[in-house]
Amino acid sequence: MAPQAPDQEVKGELLEDDTAPHHHDMEVREVDISLRRIIHDLRHLDWSKVVWRNAILFALLHMYSVYGLYLAIFAVKWKTIGFSVLLYFMAALGITMGAHRLWSHRSYKATLPLRVILAAFQTLSFQNDIFEWARDHRVHHKYSETDADPHNARRGFFFSHMGWLMYRKHPKVIEKGRNLDLSDLKEDAIVMWQRKHYVPVVLLTCFVMPTFLPWFFWEENAVNALMVAGFLRYTTVLHVTWLVNSLAHWVGNKPFDKSIYPSQNPVVAYLALGEGWHNYHHVFPWDYRTAELGGLVDYNITSLVIGFCSKIGLAYDLKTVTPEMIEKRANRTGDGSYVENAMKTK
Repeated sequence: MAPQAPDQEVKGELLEDDTAPHHHDMEVREVDISLRRIIHDLRHLDWSKVVWRNAILFALLHMYSVYGLYLAIFAVKWKTIGFSVLLYFMAALGITMGAHRLWSHRSYKATLPLRVILAAFQTLSFQNDIFEWARDHRVHHKYSETDADPHNARRGFFFSHMGWLMYRKHPKVIEKGRNLDLSDLKEDAIVMWQRKHYVPVVLLTCFVMPTFLPWFFWEENAVNALMVAGFLRYTTVLHVTWLVNSLAHWVGNKPFDKSIYPSQNPVVAYLALGEGWHNYHHVFPWDYRTAELGGLVDYNITSLVIGFCSKIGLAYDLKTVTPEMIEKRANRTGDGSYVENAMKTK
């Protein structure tokens, strides 16, 4: 049976507690796409802080992805479509099961073979190396919705979605990131090997391999394979991951803590293999399920895979939260929707 509370090896950076930032002056958030607001924001943007290299690369990536979508509909072979979907799930698990639940939160432990597989999957996702991903995510949890949060949703929907990657980090993000204890990551040989060799390995994994395999095994046009299995698949995984930082901080109920912005968003949960139950996750970040329930009930494919790996001996020490602790927290700080949902299921 999985442990019911974080053990002594889990450090403070990985946990959420009542001292974490709560927002009693919370604003009402609506995803309102207004051309007038966009023009206003662009006029008042500090353009000197724009990371132009990233902005240009993202612009090119999305142009290639639009072409890739066209090719996916009208040109590529069905095998290439299936291969791209497989790569999507592999890359997504590299983030959800690897960079997030294993390396960022230590919500379970993995044997060497599983850690190698997850590191390869995470490299396929091309979302910075594991060390940087986990460091920024720990800062996000510890200083959520403050200037020290890398993708602070108070700075707008677009900023929290992808704008933060095209704008220089706030000094507080750098300062707080340097103060975190990251010794567990530095002592992980797989994490540090990937960080040392990241550029050649990520190019080989994310673009060369998805192009070569369809061309070699079923004679797909190499350009078509690159555009669909490479760029289109990569861009899709990026946006699904980013929705956790944006949409799940804007839309949804808050059954466990109404004083924080992270929300329960089933759409994000479905797309991101179970990562959309964000109000729960910010309250109980050590739970390997990132949700009250795992498996298909909560579209939580990631927890299903972790559970399967546990049964075959690849994962162990899966941490969860007791139902009593969940109910107690919901009654104390939730918005009431937890009680309503519980009554509906009776």
